[in-house]
Amino acid sequence: MKKSKILITGGAGFIGTNAALFFGKMGWDITIVDDLSRNGVQSNLSSLKTAVPKLTFVKADVGDTDTYAQHISQASAILHLAGQTAVTTSLTDPQHDFNTNVLGTFRLLEATKQLNKHAAFLYSSTNKVYGDLHSHTLVKNTKQLRWENVSKPLGIDESEQLDFLSPYGVSKGSADQYVKDWAHSYGLNTVVFRQSCIYGPYQRGVEDQGWVAHFSKQILAHRPITVFGDGYQVRDLLHVHDLVRGYAAAIEQIETVRGSVFNIGGGLENAYSVRQILDILTQKIGTEPHIAYEKERLADQRYFVSANRFIQAHLGWQPTIKLLEGLDSMIDWQRNHLEQPISV
Repeated sequence: MKKSKILITGGAGFIGTNAALFFGKMGWDITIVDDLSRNGVQSNLSSLKTAVPKLTFVKADVGDTDTYAQHISQASAILHLAGQTAVTTSLTDPQHDFNTNVLGTFRLLEATKQLNKHAAFLYSSTNKVYGDLHSHTLVKNTKQLRWENVSKPLGIDESEQLDFLSPYGVSKGSADQYVKDWAHSYGLNTVVFRQSCIYGPYQRGVEDQGWVAHFSKQILAHRPITVFGDGYQVRDLLHVHDLVRGYAAAIEQIETVRGSVFNIGGGLENAYSVRQILDILTQKIGTEPHIAYEKERLADQRYFVSANRFIQAHLGWQPTIKLLEGLDSMIDWQRNHLEQPISV
Protein backbone atom coordinates (compact mmCIF):
# COMPACT_ATOMS: atom_id res chain seq x y z
CA MET A 1 0.00 0.00 0.00
CA LYS A 2 1.31 3.43 -0.91
CA LYS A 3 2.33 5.44 2.14
CA SER A 4 0.44 8.73 2.27
CA LYS A 5 -1.76 10.97 4.44
CA ILE A 6 -5.02 9.96 6.12
CA LEU A 7 -7.47 12.17 8.00
CA ILE A 8 -9.53 10.36 10.66
CA THR A 9 -12.53 12.11 12.20
CA GLY A 10 -13.37 10.79 15.64
CA GLY A 11 -9.81 9.55 15.60
CA ALA A 12 -9.38 9.36 19.38
CA GLY A 13 -12.34 7.00 19.78
CA PHE A 14 -12.32 3.21 19.82
CA ILE A 15 -12.25 2.49 16.09
CA GLY A 16 -10.32 5.67 15.31
CA THR A 17 -7.51 4.75 17.70
CA ASN A 18 -7.16 1.31 16.16
CA ALA A 19 -7.24 2.79 12.65
CA ALA A 20 -4.56 5.35 13.53
CA LEU A 21 -2.33 2.65 14.97
CA PHE A 22 -2.79 0.49 11.87
CA PHE A 23 -2.06 3.18 9.31
CA GLY A 24 0.72 4.59 11.48
CA LYS A 25 2.47 1.22 11.39
CA MET A 26 2.08 1.30 7.61
CA GLY A 27 4.07 4.54 7.54
CA TRP A 28 1.17 6.90 6.82
CA ASP A 29 0.97 10.46 8.11
CA ILE A 30 -2.03 10.58 10.45
CA THR A 31 -4.25 13.57 11.20
CA ILE A 32 -6.86 13.08 13.91
CA VAL A 33 -9.86 15.38 14.31
CA ASP A 34 -11.77 14.92 17.55
CA ASP A 35 -13.68 17.19 19.92
CA LEU A 36 -12.58 15.05 22.90
CA SER A 37 -16.11 15.15 24.32
CA ARG A 38 -16.25 11.49 25.37
CA ASN A 39 -14.77 9.99 28.49
CA GLY A 40 -11.42 8.35 27.94
CA VAL A 41 -10.46 9.78 24.56
CA GLN A 42 -7.73 11.87 26.17
CA SER A 43 -6.11 8.61 27.28
CA ASN A 44 -6.41 7.17 23.79
CA LEU A 45 -4.87 10.30 22.31
CA SER A 46 -1.94 10.12 24.72
CA SER A 47 -1.32 6.53 23.66
CA LEU A 48 -1.40 7.52 20.01
CA LYS A 49 1.03 10.39 20.50
CA THR A 50 3.48 7.88 21.93
CA ALA A 51 2.90 5.12 19.36
CA VAL A 52 2.46 7.05 16.10
CA PRO A 53 5.45 9.14 14.98
CA LYS A 54 3.66 11.07 12.22
CA LEU A 55 0.60 12.22 14.14
CA THR A 56 -1.18 15.56 13.98
CA PHE A 57 -4.11 16.31 16.27
CA VAL A 58 -6.81 18.93 15.67
CA LYS A 59 -9.39 19.56 18.36
CA ALA A 60 -12.59 20.39 16.52
CA ASP A 61 -16.20 19.40 16.03
CA VAL A 62 -16.55 17.35 12.87
CA GLY A 63 -18.89 19.94 11.35
CA ASP A 64 -16.42 22.78 11.90
CA THR A 65 -14.56 21.96 8.69
CA ASP A 66 -12.99 25.42 8.41
CA THR A 67 -10.83 24.54 11.42
CA TYR A 68 -9.23 21.58 9.66
CA ALA A 69 -9.73 22.55 5.99
CA GLN A 70 -5.99 22.40 5.30
CA HIS A 71 -5.88 18.77 6.39
CA ILE A 72 -8.89 17.90 4.25
CA SER A 73 -7.16 19.37 1.23
CA GLN A 74 -3.96 17.39 1.83
CA ALA A 75 -5.41 13.97 2.65
CA SER A 76 -5.14 10.99 0.32
CA ALA A 77 -7.89 9.32 2.35
CA ILE A 78 -10.57 10.54 4.75
CA LEU A 79 -11.94 8.05 7.27
CA HIS A 80 -15.12 9.52 8.73
CA LEU A 81 -15.78 7.87 12.10
CA ALA A 82 -17.03 10.83 14.16
CA GLY A 83 -20.63 10.60 15.24
CA GLN A 84 -23.26 10.10 17.92
CA THR A 85 -23.29 6.35 18.47
CA ALA A 86 -26.30 5.29 20.56
CA VAL A 87 -30.03 4.82 19.93
CA THR A 88 -30.90 5.80 23.51
CA THR A 89 -28.96 9.06 23.31
CA SER A 90 -30.63 9.92 20.02
CA LEU A 91 -34.03 9.55 21.68
CA THR A 92 -33.18 11.91 24.53
CA ASP A 93 -31.35 14.49 22.37
CA PRO A 94 -32.32 14.13 18.69
CA GLN A 95 -31.02 17.62 17.88
CA HIS A 96 -27.47 16.70 18.88
CA ASP A 97 -27.84 13.40 17.03
CA PHE A 98 -28.86 15.27 13.85
CA ASN A 99 -26.17 17.92 14.16
CA THR A 100 -23.39 15.38 14.60
CA ASN A 101 -24.43 12.56 12.29
CA VAL A 102 -26.24 14.35 9.46
CA LEU A 103 -25.05 17.95 9.43
CA GLY A 104 -21.49 17.07 10.39
CA THR A 105 -21.26 14.48 7.62
CA PHE A 106 -22.83 16.84 5.07
CA ARG A 107 -20.35 19.61 5.87
CA LEU A 108 -17.42 17.21 5.61
CA LEU A 109 -18.68 15.93 2.26
CA GLU A 110 -19.07 19.46 0.95
CA ALA A 111 -15.60 20.45 2.15
CA THR A 112 -14.15 17.38 0.49
CA LYS A 113 -15.97 18.19 -2.74
CA GLN A 114 -14.56 21.71 -2.74
CA LEU A 115 -11.05 21.04 -1.47
CA ASN A 116 -10.04 17.49 -2.35
CA LYS A 117 -12.46 15.72 -4.66
CA HIS A 118 -10.07 12.87 -5.44
CA ALA A 119 -9.50 11.69 -1.85
CA ALA A 120 -10.87 8.31 -0.84
CA PHE A 121 -13.79 9.03 1.52
CA LEU A 122 -14.86 6.15 3.79
CA TYR A 123 -17.93 6.40 6.02
CA SER A 124 -18.63 4.28 9.10
CA SER A 125 -22.35 3.46 8.91
CA THR A 126 -24.33 0.82 10.79
CA ASN A 127 -26.59 -2.19 10.39
CA LYS A 128 -29.24 -0.10 12.15
CA VAL A 129 -30.11 1.45 8.76
CA TYR A 130 -32.06 -1.78 8.12
CA GLY A 131 -34.40 -1.20 11.05
CA ASP A 132 -35.66 -4.04 13.22
CA LEU A 133 -35.99 -6.49 10.29
CA HIS A 134 -39.54 -7.31 11.40
CA SER A 135 -40.36 -8.94 8.05
CA HIS A 136 -37.83 -11.73 8.61
CA THR A 137 -39.04 -15.11 9.85
CA LEU A 138 -37.18 -16.10 13.01
CA VAL A 139 -37.26 -19.34 14.97
CA LYS A 140 -36.29 -19.49 18.62
CA ASN A 141 -33.65 -22.13 19.32
CA THR A 142 -34.13 -22.74 23.05
CA LYS A 143 -31.37 -25.35 23.17
CA GLN A 144 -28.70 -22.97 21.86
CA LEU A 145 -30.26 -19.85 23.44
CA ARG A 146 -30.54 -17.90 20.18
CA TRP A 147 -32.76 -16.84 17.34
CA GLU A 148 -32.32 -18.46 13.91
CA ASN A 149 -33.15 -16.51 10.75
CA VAL A 150 -35.20 -18.68 8.40
CA SER A 151 -35.56 -15.87 5.85
CA LYS A 152 -31.83 -15.16 5.53
CA PRO A 153 -29.94 -18.25 6.77
CA LEU A 154 -26.76 -17.21 4.89
CA GLY A 155 -26.72 -13.70 6.33
CA ILE A 156 -28.06 -10.30 5.36
CA ASP A 157 -26.71 -8.58 2.27
CA GLU A 158 -26.86 -5.09 0.80
CA SER A 159 -30.14 -5.77 -1.04
CA GLU A 160 -31.99 -5.62 2.30
CA GLN A 161 -34.54 -2.80 2.33
CA LEU A 162 -33.55 0.29 4.30
CA ASP A 163 -35.86 1.05 7.21
CA PHE A 164 -34.79 3.93 9.42
CA LEU A 165 -36.12 3.49 12.97
CA SER A 166 -35.26 5.78 15.89
CA PRO A 167 -33.55 9.16 15.49
CA TYR A 168 -30.22 7.34 15.42
CA GLY A 169 -31.31 5.12 12.54
CA VAL A 170 -32.61 8.15 10.66
CA SER A 171 -29.46 10.21 11.19
CA LYS A 172 -26.99 7.45 10.35
CA GLY A 173 -29.12 6.32 7.42
CA SER A 174 -29.41 9.85 6.06
CA ALA A 175 -25.66 10.37 6.25
CA ASP A 176 -25.15 6.94 4.70
CA GLN A 177 -27.25 7.94 1.71
CA TYR A 178 -25.56 11.34 1.35
CA VAL A 179 -22.15 9.66 1.24
CA LYS A 180 -23.34 7.08 -1.28
CA ASP A 181 -24.98 9.70 -3.50
CA TRP A 182 -22.04 12.12 -3.51
CA ALA A 183 -20.15 9.51 -5.54
CA HIS A 184 -22.87 9.49 -8.18
CA SER A 185 -23.88 13.16 -8.15
CA TYR A 186 -20.47 14.77 -7.72
CA GLY A 187 -17.91 12.10 -8.51
CA LEU A 188 -16.44 11.74 -5.02
CA ASN A 189 -14.57 8.55 -4.19
CA THR A 190 -16.91 7.47 -1.42
CA VAL A 191 -17.50 4.06 0.16
CA VAL A 192 -20.02 3.22 2.89
CA PHE A 193 -19.40 0.50 5.47
CA ARG A 194 -22.55 -0.76 7.20
CA GLN A 195 -20.93 -2.26 10.25
CA SER A 196 -22.19 -4.99 12.51
CA CYS A 197 -20.97 -5.46 16.11
CA ILE A 198 -17.35 -4.29 16.40
CA TYR A 199 -15.21 -5.14 19.43
CA GLY A 200 -11.56 -5.11 20.48
CA PRO A 201 -8.86 -3.18 22.36
CA TYR A 202 -9.36 0.51 23.24
CA GLN A 203 -13.06 -0.19 23.76
CA ARG A 204 -14.64 -0.37 27.17
CA GLY A 205 -18.26 0.00 26.14
CA VAL A 206 -21.34 1.34 27.88
CA GLU A 207 -24.80 -0.11 28.36
CA ASP A 208 -26.28 1.32 25.16
CA GLN A 209 -23.26 0.97 22.87
CA GLY A 210 -20.38 -1.49 22.68
CA TRP A 211 -22.28 -4.21 24.54
CA VAL A 212 -19.66 -6.99 24.37
CA ALA A 213 -16.99 -4.75 25.88
CA HIS A 214 -19.52 -3.47 28.42
CA PHE A 215 -20.39 -6.99 29.55
CA SER A 216 -16.72 -7.88 29.88
CA LYS A 217 -16.00 -4.71 31.85
CA GLN A 218 -18.91 -5.35 34.20
CA ILE A 219 -17.84 -8.93 34.88
CA LEU A 220 -14.23 -7.91 35.49
CA ALA A 221 -15.40 -5.25 37.95
CA HIS A 222 -17.93 -7.57 39.66
CA ARG A 223 -20.83 -5.33 38.71
CA PRO A 224 -24.33 -6.41 37.59
CA ILE A 225 -25.45 -6.62 33.96
CA THR A 226 -28.79 -5.65 32.45
CA VAL A 227 -29.94 -7.50 29.33
CA PHE A 228 -32.69 -5.86 27.29
CA GLY A 229 -34.96 -8.53 25.82
CA ASP A 230 -34.57 -12.26 26.33
CA GLY A 231 -30.88 -12.41 25.40
CA TYR A 232 -31.54 -14.59 22.35
CA GLN A 233 -30.63 -11.68 20.02
CA VAL A 234 -27.88 -12.68 17.58
CA ARG A 235 -25.05 -10.52 16.24
CA ASP A 236 -21.98 -11.32 14.17
CA LEU A 237 -18.99 -9.97 16.02
CA LEU A 238 -16.10 -8.44 14.10
CA HIS A 239 -12.73 -7.66 15.65
CA VAL A 240 -11.71 -4.07 15.03
CA HIS A 241 -8.41 -5.14 13.44
CA ASP A 242 -10.34 -6.97 10.73
CA LEU A 243 -12.55 -3.93 10.22
CA VAL A 244 -9.56 -1.65 9.71
CA ARG A 245 -8.14 -4.10 7.16
CA GLY A 246 -11.40 -3.61 5.26
CA TYR A 247 -10.90 0.15 5.31
CA ALA A 248 -7.38 -0.27 3.97
CA ALA A 249 -8.57 -2.57 1.18
CA ALA A 250 -11.19 -0.02 0.10
CA ILE A 251 -8.63 2.80 0.00
CA GLU A 252 -6.26 0.66 -2.02
CA GLN A 253 -8.96 -0.24 -4.55
CA ILE A 254 -10.96 3.00 -4.42
CA GLU A 255 -11.04 3.50 -8.19
CA THR A 256 -12.94 0.25 -8.70
CA VAL A 257 -15.23 0.36 -5.63
CA ARG A 258 -16.13 4.07 -5.42
CA GLY A 259 -19.85 4.52 -4.81
CA SER A 260 -20.15 1.09 -3.17
CA VAL A 261 -21.91 0.09 0.02
CA PHE A 262 -20.57 -2.87 1.99
CA ASN A 263 -22.15 -4.77 4.83
CA ILE A 264 -19.28 -5.85 7.04
CA GLY A 265 -19.32 -8.08 10.09
CA GLY A 266 -17.96 -11.25 11.58
CA GLY A 267 -20.25 -13.38 9.43
CA LEU A 268 -21.89 -16.70 10.25
CA GLU A 269 -18.75 -18.17 11.85
CA ASN A 270 -18.68 -15.38 14.43
CA ALA A 271 -22.42 -15.08 15.09
CA TYR A 272 -23.48 -15.49 18.72
CA SER A 273 -26.42 -14.57 20.90
CA VAL A 274 -26.23 -12.24 23.88
CA ARG A 275 -26.65 -15.19 26.24
CA GLN A 276 -23.95 -17.18 24.47
CA ILE A 277 -21.53 -14.26 24.78
CA LEU A 278 -22.34 -13.92 28.48
CA ASP A 279 -21.59 -17.61 28.98
CA ILE A 280 -18.29 -17.34 27.10
CA LEU A 281 -17.19 -14.23 29.01
CA THR A 282 -18.14 -15.82 32.32
CA GLN A 283 -15.98 -18.84 31.53
CA LYS A 284 -13.03 -16.78 30.31
CA ILE A 285 -13.04 -14.32 33.21
CA GLY A 286 -14.01 -16.86 35.84
CA THR A 287 -16.67 -14.74 37.56
CA GLU A 288 -20.43 -15.31 37.55
CA PRO A 289 -22.23 -11.97 37.02
CA HIS A 290 -25.64 -10.99 38.36
CA ILE A 291 -27.91 -10.56 35.32
CA ALA A 292 -31.25 -8.74 35.23
CA TYR A 293 -33.61 -8.77 32.25
CA GLU A 294 -35.63 -5.79 31.02
CA LYS A 295 -37.97 -5.28 28.06
CA GLU A 296 -36.60 -4.93 24.52
CA ARG A 297 -35.45 -1.50 23.44
CA LEU A 298 -36.80 0.45 20.48
CA ALA A 299 -35.50 -0.66 17.05
CA ASP A 300 -33.45 -3.52 18.49
CA GLN A 301 -32.79 -6.26 15.94
CA ARG A 302 -33.38 -9.80 17.16
CA TYR A 303 -31.01 -11.09 14.48
CA PHE A 304 -28.35 -9.48 12.35
CA VAL A 305 -25.54 -11.35 10.65
CA SER A 306 -23.72 -9.83 7.70
CA ALA A 307 -23.49 -12.05 4.61
CA ASN A 308 -20.08 -10.52 3.66
CA ARG A 309 -20.38 -11.88 0.11
CA PHE A 310 -20.28 -8.53 -1.67
CA ILE A 311 -17.24 -7.22 0.18
CA GLN A 312 -15.39 -10.49 -0.31
CA ALA A 313 -16.12 -10.45 -4.03
CA HIS A 314 -15.07 -6.82 -4.58
CA LEU A 315 -12.32 -6.27 -2.00
CA GLY A 316 -11.11 -9.81 -1.38
CA TRP A 317 -11.84 -9.22 2.30
CA GLN A 318 -13.07 -11.67 4.91
CA PRO A 319 -12.73 -11.81 8.70
CA THR A 320 -9.66 -13.62 9.99
CA ILE A 321 -9.91 -13.26 13.77
CA LYS A 322 -12.18 -15.83 15.42
CA LEU A 323 -14.33 -14.62 18.28
CA LEU A 324 -12.74 -16.69 21.04
CA GLU A 325 -9.29 -15.41 20.09
CA GLY A 326 -10.49 -11.84 19.71
CA LEU A 327 -12.23 -11.81 23.08
CA ASP A 328 -8.98 -12.81 24.76
CA SER A 329 -7.20 -9.75 23.37
CA MET A 330 -10.08 -7.47 24.40
CA ILE A 331 -10.21 -8.88 27.95
CA ASP A 332 -6.43 -8.66 28.34
CA TRP A 333 -6.53 -5.02 27.29
CA GLN A 334 -9.36 -4.26 29.70
CA ARG A 335 -7.51 -5.90 32.60
CA ASN A 336 -4.68 -3.42 32.05
CA HIS A 337 -6.95 -0.38 31.69
CA LEU A 338 -9.90 -1.13 33.95
CA GLU A 339 -9.50 1.95 36.10
CA GLN A 340 -9.27 4.28 33.11
CA PRO A 341 -12.52 5.74 31.66
CA ILE A 342 -11.77 4.46 28.16
CA SER A 343 -13.98 5.73 25.32
CA VAL A 344 -16.75 3.72 23.72
